Amino acid sequence: MTSSPALLDLDITGIAHGGTFIARHEGRVVFVSDAVPGERVRARLTADSTDDSKSFWRAETVEVLEASPHRRPHVWADADVSRDPADRAGGADLGHIDLAHQRVLKRQVLTEALDRFAGPGLEAPQIEAVDSSDGTGWRTRVTLHVDDEGTVGPYAARSHRVIPVASHPLARPSIAEAALALADEAPGSIDLVEPGDGEVRIIRRDRVEGRPARGQGRRPKPEVVYEQIGDRRFQVDAGGFWQVHPRAASVLDAAVYGLLDDHVDPSATHLDLYGGVGLFAATLADLGGTDIVTVESSRRATGHAQQNLAPLDVNAVTARVDRYLAALPPTATAGAVVLDPPRAGAGRAVVDALHRLSPDAIAYVACDPVALARDLGTFREHGWKVGTMRGFDLFPHSHHFEVVALLTR
Repeated sequence: MTSSPALLDLDITGIAHGGTFIARHEGRVVFVSDAVPGERVRARLTADSTDDSKSFWRAETVEVLEASPHRRPHVWADADVSRDPADRAGGADLGHIDLAHQRVLKRQVLTEALDRFAGPGLEAPQIEAVDSSDGTGWRTRVTLHVDDEGTVGPYAARSHRVIPVASHPLARPSIAEAALALADEAPGSIDLVEPGDGEVRIIRRDRVEGRPARGQGRRPKPEVVYEQIGDRRFQVDAGGFWQVHPRAASVLDAAVYGLLDDHVDPSATHLDLYGGVGLFAATLADLGGTDIVTVESSRRATGHAQQNLAPLDVNAVTARVDRYLAALPPTATAGAVVLDPPRAGAGRAVVDALHRLSPDAIAYVACDPVALARDLGTFREHGWKVGTMRGFDLFPHSHHFEVVALLTR
């Protein structure tokens, strides 16, 4: 594409899944960072947009020519459009947009995903705020990186280049303070975690070149920390998975409880799939379930689930969900199911297997709108009805959000 300019003046028409924005140039779609629908911006084509054969290009805003009324000074100065794109911190791709409009845009992303992949007739819910703050100070878990020169910081947006920053506005204040105090670190990555006790843990993961010699690659046993949801205490590895927003687990727990209320038969077997350390298995127990199986591929997480759910006599199984479902006998059935897959979604094999179990209801907890829409489309092919859906803005100033949907036969 040697004849095309490095800079393009573009009219932004929409938002794409993943936190970029949509424009067109001579009929070709251009995905543009750091813009707002309705704006006109000057954008620099990225290095990979150099081939006329590509169906789309990517570009980075370098100047706002006509600003949207929804544009605000970026909540993270280190990610502001005034900086060169190569020096903008990643992880806050909507931080230049006012919060209320961020939620409007997230709903648009969900609407387009449902229309494209789930079939007609599904209306996207409003994306609900979970608190009345300005959307900063919520990250209880932050990962930073250390390069060969000892620079500590996040990656620059859409790259693996470490950049130094002067602040961490999305992090919990104690994590932000600990992050800025880091110095003289070995190359690798650093996780900063603030669990339920409010004390920051710093977990260093030094870079290992090549395959370590026998006995040299073992990491120390992870520290176990605790999180509190209502009157229940959950143990989890300090570096293991737990929701990042301090209210996320309780908000999602309450949403699942509300959707499955009246769908939990005490005499049936209920499933918590991709169950982690047992949060939603406990929800099923609160709803009256007495025969509950939670399935999770991480042995460490399953061990924690056994401890967390010991008073409830839940069966915690270590297995891949698709293999667990495929191994069930043909006569197996299920009552209520909580389906909380990773970002890639459950996939057709899991959806098909769940359909064969004929559960009474499924609460689907989704962190990716496109993966959710694809799975909902597969469920609908089997005749399932998508009922209530709720969306939650648990990751302000980023493109991420959560959706909980009820499916019934």
